[in-house]
Amino acid sequence: MIANFCRFRMNASRAAVVLAALMVASCVAPYTEPQQVDSSKPTVTYKYHSDEELIQANQHAATYCRKYNFAPQTVSFSNDPDGSKVVVFECVASTMPAAAPPINPNLTYGYRSDQELLNASRSAQVYCMNSGSRQTISNIVTNTNGTKTVTFQCSQG
Repeated sequence: MIANFCRFRMNASRAAVVLAALMVASCVAPYTEPQQVDSSKPTVTYKYHSDEELIQANQHAATYCRKYNFAPQTVSFSNDPDGSKVVVFECVASTMPAAAPPINPNLTYGYRSDQELLNASRSAQVYCMNSGSRQTISNIVTNTNGTKTVTFQCSQG
C-alpha cells in the first residue's frame, strides 16, 4: 500500500512537471523568422506574423531571386487559416524607377500597409547596396496613435 502511494506521488510529480513545461511553452512566441512555405522558379512564398518577419521574408526573397539574377516583386498578400499572413514574391528583372531615387535609410518613415513597408525596405536595400553594404538593419515602432514608423540603417557586415 505504501509502495503504491509512493508510485502515485512520483507519477503525480512527473505529471506536474510536464504540465508546467507545456504551460510555459504555450506562452512563448512560436516563430522568430518567416517560414518559407513554397518555392518554384521564379516564385517564393513565405508565412510571417509581424512586420519584422515581413522585412526578413523580403530579404530572404532577395537572396532567393539573386540566384537567378533577378529581384523580388510582391505578387500577393493573404491570410492563412492558422492566423499567420502569407506573401508571394516573383523573381523579375530588377526595375528601380529612375524618377524615384532610393530613400535615405538613416531616416524614419511612416507606413500603413505591408506593401508600403516592403517598398521602403527595398529602397533601403538598394541604397545600402549602392553604398557598399548588402544588408539593412531596421527598427519598427508602433506609435501611441496607432501609426507605425520604420528606421533603416546600412550594416557594415
